[in-house]
Amino acid sequence: MSATSKAPGASRQARETQRRLARSSRVARKHLAVTVGLGALQAGLIIAQATLLAKVIAGVFMDGDSFADVAPWLLWLAVISIGRGLAAAGFESAGRFGAARVMSELRERLSRHLLLDRPGALQDEQSGDLVSSAIDGVAALENYFARYLPQMVLAGIVPVAVLAWVVQYNWESAVILAVTAPLIIVFMVLIGLLTEQRTRKRWERMSRLSSHFLDLVGGLATLRANSQAFSQAGSIQAVGEEYRRETMGALRVGFLSSLVLELLAMIGVAMVATAIGIQLAGGHLELVAGLTVLLLAPELYMPLRQLGAQFHASADGMAAAERIFEVIDRPVAVSQPAEPVPAPDPARWSVAMEGVSYAWPGRERVLESIDLELEPGETVALVGPSGGGKSTLASLLLRLAEPKTGRITCGGVSLSEVNPRDWRRQIAWVPQRPTIFADTLAGNLRLFNPQATDGQLAEAVGVAVLGDLVASLPRGLDTMVGEGGRRLSAGQTQRIALARALLSDAPLLILDEPTAHLDQETERELADAINEVARDRTALIISHRDQPIARADRTLVLDHGVLSQTAGAGAAGGGPSGIPSAGSLRDREFRRDARRTPVTGTGVEGR
Repeated sequence: MSATSKAPGASRQARETQRRLARSSRVARKHLAVTVGLGALQAGLIIAQATLLAKVIAGVFMDGDSFADVAPWLLWLAVISIGRGLAAAGFESAGRFGAARVMSELRERLSRHLLLDRPGALQDEQSGDLVSSAIDGVAALENYFARYLPQMVLAGIVPVAVLAWVVQYNWESAVILAVTAPLIIVFMVLIGLLTEQRTRKRWERMSRLSSHFLDLVGGLATLRANSQAFSQAGSIQAVGEEYRRETMGALRVGFLSSLVLELLAMIGVAMVATAIGIQLAGGHLELVAGLTVLLLAPELYMPLRQLGAQFHASADGMAAAERIFEVIDRPVAVSQPAEPVPAPDPARWSVAMEGVSYAWPGRERVLESIDLELEPGETVALVGPSGGGKSTLASLLLRLAEPKTGRITCGGVSLSEVNPRDWRRQIAWVPQRPTIFADTLAGNLRLFNPQATDGQLAEAVGVAVLGDLVASLPRGLDTMVGEGGRRLSAGQTQRIALARALLSDAPLLILDEPTAHLDQETERELADAINEVARDRTALIISHRDQPIARADRTLVLDHGVLSQTAGAGAAGGGPSGIPSAGSLRDREFRRDARRTPVTGTGVEGR
């Protein structure tokens, strides 16, 4: 498809994006109202300034007026000039204030959509592209709201007001202005279509460069381990060169368009000046009228010229806004009920999946007609090969995604009728790769329960076997960890995540590969901690390894989306395959009762 055939569609998309930007924010509408008012004020002050200045010049040079004679006019001229400067400053300040508010609101909408409406779908997005859109792209929208949009208001008000005023003095000059001004607008539209295409390509190149660079940084350790770090320099250079060419192409269009607009404006002013000069020489026009028209002619073209320049400055923001709206328009992953019911308590009611099937967008079905029931206080182990759907099943229980068919209930209440945030408060989730935030160790441990006391904190530290770590830190629990702080090993990170779950009062516990990538000794210590954390809770433990599921009440196997249940528990024996041998119902009940019995000497009695 040729560039010219793409232009109408691209232009329609740009206009739709502009309308959405104006409609999407109440702040944007207030901003437009203020800019319209200040734009009309500036138009009036421009006309008054030119008219007074023409009278002063004509009075001095033609009538021989003294300074005393023109002093009142000069005073008014000074007041109008100051007012025009203040109006221009207020015009720009209002634009920047409105731009800051709109940018903040747009980032909030994007973050809310990604983190709350589609949290489980983040893996389908390109991180580098989203970062570029949310940070650089939204920042580029400042030029649109603070400069381009106000300038569009001026370009719509000032030329019309100036033209209406010029008609009173000289209709010939008004005709010249009325004919040449639309030519500038026509060239602006044509150049704008080309600029949109260039800017969109440039933004695509930058998104590709960001994603490529982010992937390389994430895999730098692997590349270095295989002596391939420097081999990627060529690919980065190639992508960077493509971005450089698109950027230089966009700049070339911008400079050429500025030249064309300046040339048209200069020709228009020259034609007006020629017409005025001929009429003055022939005595058909008074000097005051001629000077007024000459002073106003550049003022008519000025907003149009600046509008073209500001359009190029705002083009990056418009391209980013299109990408942001594309993400926001995608359907939510988890529906919000219109009239939510209270979240049921998994400590009293069973959690059940009834005929649940699911497939991630654009992929084959991951889960197929899953029937699963988690009884209150029961520990269930979920095993199976990688890619079998275990993490997807956990995402459905966490309500990070909605089942395509079937339903998930707790005590007979469908979770689709419950506010997802209320349901998630009932769950303590320990992911495979927990996140340690840039905070103190105590702050990280209190993530799920900010009101946890020092005694509860010490108890969790003991159960999660974090005593040695706390003792080795220079400031104990008040030591900064995470980004910019103390670096932690994988085992220490997993212990912190388990301690978080222990401090949480959530009755449902979901552990996703809690001992992955750990050595046997660390795995054994964490398995004991998991047993304590799961005490008196309903727990689902996802694991490939034997230690975490050794004391589970029963074990389920999920293979290629199909769930099957073994007759026994993890404690009845089992090999590395994760499929334990059979055991009796009596054995399972005995182990469940034993697990609920307080263990003396651990500091967790009565929990």
